[in-house]
This record gives sequence, structure tokens and C-alpha cells, in this order.
Amino acid sequence: MVRERAVWRGVAGGLALALSLVGLAGCGGGSGGPGGADSFHVLVYGDATNKVEKQIVETFNKTSKVKAVLDTVPGADYQKKLQTTINTPQAPDVFFNWGGGSIRPFVKSGLLLPLDDMVAKNPELESAFLPSVYDTAKIDGKAYGVPMRGTQPVLLFHNKKVLADAGITPPGTWDELLGAVAKLKAKGVTPIALGGGDKWPTLMWFEYLYDRVAGPGLFAKALAGDASVWESAESRRALAMIKELVDAGAFGTNYDSVKFTDGGSPALVATGKAGFELMGSWVYSTQQDANPEFAKNGLGYTAFPTVPDGKGDPADVVGNTNNFYSVLKKTKHADAIAEFLKLMYSDEFVEAQLAIGNLPTTTSTEKFLGSAENPAYLKYQFAMVSKAPSFQLSWDQAYPPSANAPMSTAIQQYFNGSMDADGFIKAMQGLSAG
Repeated sequence: MVRERAVWRGVAGGLALALSLVGLAGCGGGSGGPGGADSFHVLVYGDATNKVEKQIVETFNKTSKVKAVLDTVPGADYQKKLQTTINTPQAPDVFFNWGGGSIRPFVKSGLLLPLDDMVAKNPELESAFLPSVYDTAKIDGKAYGVPMRGTQPVLLFHNKKVLADAGITPPGTWDELLGAVAKLKAKGVTPIALGGGDKWPTLMWFEYLYDRVAGPGLFAKALAGDASVWESAESRRALAMIKELVDAGAFGTNYDSVKFTDGGSPALVATGKAGFELMGSWVYSTQQDANPEFAKNGLGYTAFPTVPDGKGDPADVVGNTNNFYSVLKKTKHADAIAEFLKLMYSDEFVEAQLAIGNLPTTTSTEKFLGSAENPAYLKYQFAMVSKAPSFQLSWDQAYPPSANAPMSTAIQQYFNGSMDADGFIKAMQGLSAG
């Protein structure tokens, strides 16, 4: 997608209407802007999580002579803005990303600062985080990012009342999901909300079905350059199951006109117009911001259903291991930024993220779960992630940004029926893993 998330990655209400705090015109690699030579700029994805990032910046600025300036870009515009500014005088010093393929091109171009020296001076910049997550931002063995939000597994969310009124329990199997779709349609409810206008929410259905049918190995081979896996029997079965769900009317008829990034698809679930939404864990903070009562009492969640005779483990997870802060090599404030990054494993950071439904990936997180405002949700996520045999990074983050446009187009066109399975397979075989 280009994935323009809330991951990820969600934008609730009107959060995407404008740049907040400071406009991008003020960015300048620490050489200008509101703080002059004594400031560095931190660019983040604009969504409901920004309240925590603002808090952490304020905490840092209370004691630092060099000030951090937070710049936010509406989620739908983030990737484009980053791509067009990162190699210009307007580039930020520190920027939000998804690790993996999302930063590999910048590393290859020599734009990013390896964090090895920072880690050597302060080992906790690595040891304070779960290794499986931290390593997502390692390229060729070098660290280029520090986790800065929470792990973001994709879950199947639902409106508890809508399901109860239709006599449905959260589906544990594919057949149960198809049965729930039929019952919700009979009630005049859109079974599954989908922000197809953003494209990346549609991708989540492919990610999970491919994993459940073929196991994580298929995508791992594709990412390693084996394009033949896209025409395998498992690939074709996953595509057939996606078509089966679409043809059953699971998503209604206007899903390509609905977006997650403007709050459209979450609103369908919150208002009872849709039963389910497959989305990253940031849905909780999105709903909490826009519909707090629903987030507290009406929002349910479960794992993606199992698939009969599938090769994937039912406990496998897809999504984003975390978001990361990476540092531009040309920054003039590396020492101050190193101090800023230490706050990403502070108790204040962990508690603030937990308060909005995010699950930080620090080694200290577990001890705070019981005292959070939403312990059941957080403990469910923690168990889900910690027990997952495979946590597959979202396809559009695992591939480099250059693959996002053709991937998103193929995903959308196959989903809406304007491309057949052979066309989709050909499109995916044409992607470069960088």
C-alpha cells in the first residue's frame, strides 16, 4: 500500500486535513526551520498516534539544548512527501518508516546513518527491544532504525452488537466466515468494511490468505527473487478463495470508494453499517479517537480464520513488526538525536503507547500490561505476537517502494474483477525485490 498506514497507520476524523505543529516548509536537515541551527526535525505519519509523539518531543525538549521539531504529514500523503524530500534541503533529520524494503533504497543511496556508533555508546538502543522486531530495520547487518510505536499485527475486528443481532460468533474458520457473510447480508448489513480506495487495506486479505494456504515460505521465496511461486497451485488456490469472498458480496459494491485514511471504513463498523474489518491493530487508537464509547465497549477482535488443508500455521501473523525512526546521514545533530531515541524505550513512552492501544516492543512492555486502560486487548495482542511462528511483514513494506504502485494496482484490479488470476500472477512476477 504504497501502504499509507495508520499502520500502519489509521487516520480518524479530520486528522488528515492539514500538517500539524510545523509545516514541511520548515524542514531542513537541522540547518534551518523554526529552531534554527539548534533544532532537528522529526517527520512522522499523521494519525491518531501523533499525540504520543508530541508528548515525547515535549519531554525531550524540556531538558535538551537542541530542540526536536515534530512535523506530521497526513497518512495518505506521507510516502509521497518522504520520497520527494528525502534527498533535498527540506529533508527531515529523523523520519518514520516501516523498516525492511521501505528503507533499503535509502540505505543503498547512502542517505541513512548506520546506528552502530550510537548503539556502541548506549547498548540499550538495541538491547531494550525485542530482537525479532529490532532486526526488521537492519540492512546488510547494520541497524538503521529504532522502534518508535507499537507492533501492528493485523486482526479481524468486529462490531459486537451487529454480530450478536445476526446470531453470529467471531468466525474461527473460513467456512464460518462465509456463513457470517451470508447472515449479515440477509440482515441488510455490509458484511466486511473495506477501505479499498486506499488500496493497501485490500492487500491484507491477500497477505493472510496466502499465508494460511501456502505458509510464509511462498512469500519469502518471492521476496528472494523466485517469481515462479506466484504461479504455484497454492497461489492459485489463495486467489480463488479471494474471488469466492468477493463474489459472495462480502465487501458490498462500493468498497473502492471507501477509505480508511479518512475514517470511512472504521465509521462503517462503529455505526453498525458493517460487521467486520480486517485491519492493523491501530484500529483501536483510531476508534478510540473518533468513537471512544464504541472502542471501549463495542469493538471486538479475533485472529484471521483458519483455512482447510492449508500449509500455514493458524497462529501465523501478518502486519508490521513496528514503525521505526531512521536518521539521515547528513544531520548535524546526531548526538542530540541519540538522546532523543533513548526515550523510545522509556517508561513514559511505553505507558503512553499502551494508553492508546499500541503495544510497544520493548523488553519492559509486559510488566505494564496489567495496569493499562485496555489490558484485555493488549494482552491478546502480546500473546498473539509472542506465540506466532511467523510474523510476516506487510508485502508493501517488505518490497521496496518502487514495487508499491504496480502491486497496489494488481491487488485492486484483481479484487474488483478487472484482472484475472493470470494477470495478477504476471504482475506479481514482474515486481523487483530490490
